[in-house]
Amino acid sequence: MAGGVLLALLILPTSVTGSGVALPAIGRETGAPLATLQWVVHGYNLAFASFLLACGSLADLWGRRRVFAVGAVVFTAASAVSALAEDILVLDAARALAGLGAAALLTSGSSLIGEVFRGRARARAFGAVGIVTGAGLALGALAAGAVTDTFGWRAFFWLHAGLMVVVCCAVPLFPRGWESASGRAGVDWAGTGAFSGGLFLLMLGTVEGPQWGWGSGGVLGLFGGSALLLAAFVVVERRARHPMLDLGLLRNGRFMALCLIPVVATLSFVILLPLLPNYLLVADGYTSRDAGGVMLLMTLPILVTPLLATRLLRWGVTPRGVFALSLLCLTAGVGWLAGVLEPGVTPAALAAPLVTLGVGLGLNFGLVDGAVLEAVEPSATGTAAGFLNTMRLGSEALAIAAASAALVDLVRNRLADGLARFPSYEGGAGGLANSLGAGDLTGPRSALPAAVRPDFTDFVTSGLTDAWRTVLLASAVLCAGLSVLIYVLLGRSSAPRPTRPAADSA
Repeated sequence: MAGGVLLALLILPTSVTGSGVALPAIGRETGAPLATLQWVVHGYNLAFASFLLACGSLADLWGRRRVFAVGAVVFTAASAVSALAEDILVLDAARALAGLGAAALLTSGSSLIGEVFRGRARARAFGAVGIVTGAGLALGALAAGAVTDTFGWRAFFWLHAGLMVVVCCAVPLFPRGWESASGRAGVDWAGTGAFSGGLFLLMLGTVEGPQWGWGSGGVLGLFGGSALLLAAFVVVERRARHPMLDLGLLRNGRFMALCLIPVVATLSFVILLPLLPNYLLVADGYTSRDAGGVMLLMTLPILVTPLLATRLLRWGVTPRGVFALSLLCLTAGVGWLAGVLEPGVTPAALAAPLVTLGVGLGLNFGLVDGAVLEAVEPSATGTAAGFLNTMRLGSEALAIAAASAALVDLVRNRLADGLARFPSYEGGAGGLANSLGAGDLTGPRSALPAAVRPDFTDFVTSGLTDAWRTVLLASAVLCAGLSVLIYVLLGRSSAPRPTRPAADSA
């Protein structure tokens, strides 16, 4: 059982990191504009985040094994359609479907691990979860770059489909003891629809803000609709006989503090996964494979630091202390990166901040998932895993979209006046900012006479770097504030998990 779950958890993060690296190649082949192209990443992230809590609740109701199996089939089919897609809209839709399958896999898979293992075996199991998820993050960008450069971007999605077929074949070997864990009578369709819809509209508004205009009627309507649906969700959950989310969980200080830790990881580490490679492509002229190699500086430490976290706990360091060290590394790393980033920056100069970020994430990988499941009733582990991963993936989708939007806006503003120096460039600042956001400087450069291209490159990369520094410093400030809040909440709340009946370990 554990092998199938771990393989799935290895695949899922590669879909986040890898699609960002493959995006320029997809754009070149399809000729899709950025507004459509970005949905290869955003469609997956939005569907993934929007349905995590719903899938976790369904796993508690219908059985974790059953929901996991459905998720594996959906992800496999969606990856195959992605590989075959000839139209960018078909690819976007397939990626969104893959995100739905990923939501089912992640919530039910984490809950299965938590239910099957006990005591030290559980700690080792979640340590393994941290390692394989870290391996997915570590290898995703490199694998996507290598596969895309060698075989084309379609091969990357075929690889996903093939590996997930192995997961599907492993599902019949899973234990059947958790087919209906909660005993709830029915699905909270109203709550599920209100929450998923509200979160989706919020993220959609964030994604489309730079394209439609933040003050446009469409974006304001999306944000307003999101607020109404999320408010309706709270009302529905208070009145529902069998709510999708027990709002009492939100009053559990330790549970909420643990669920905020992935938000810090998102603001410092995860936003770099799809965005930093594009900076390297533009500012340093890297290939996709080279950019993936640089990202290993950040992702490889995740393979070993979960083991370090386990050792620290054995040596007497409290979980609160390990989490504090993790948060410190994440906050310091993103601030450090803001200080060293510049056009032509070498991998050696990037190494220290990127490794610090990787260590910070690895120290809480797996550990936070196990701690969350210890903080709730056994019958609510699927919902707890769903909420944790909603915070994790929801913050990822929102932060990546917000960071992308901020970079496009900042670059546009920084380049608008200076473009007058290059009268032979016929595109506007907005179109240039969009091209840079997609990792493409070659197209805009090719429209200029060769004599002015070096000055144009310096001008563009300088503006892009200024925008990046602004975003990174803002992220560091947010991380610092959240880290203090988390540390305080963990110190004030240490309620033990309720006693549970013994069960066999696997």
